[in-house]
Amino acid sequence: MAKEDVLEFSGTVVELLPNAMFRVKLDNELAGDRVNVEMTPYDLTKGRITFRFK
Repeated sequence: MAKEDVLEFSGTVVELLPNAMFRVKLDNELAGDRVNVEMTPYDLTKGRITFRFK
């Protein structure tokens, strides 16, 4: 998959999961760490955190 094939969204980390995984809410309803998430257009249920705002 090429770099151009990814979608990038902003969201909020709402839950820590096992194996260094996180649940991210993609709208601004909850307080928490703000992050950018990179996803493929084929599976919008999983993504990679690419940036954490401070």
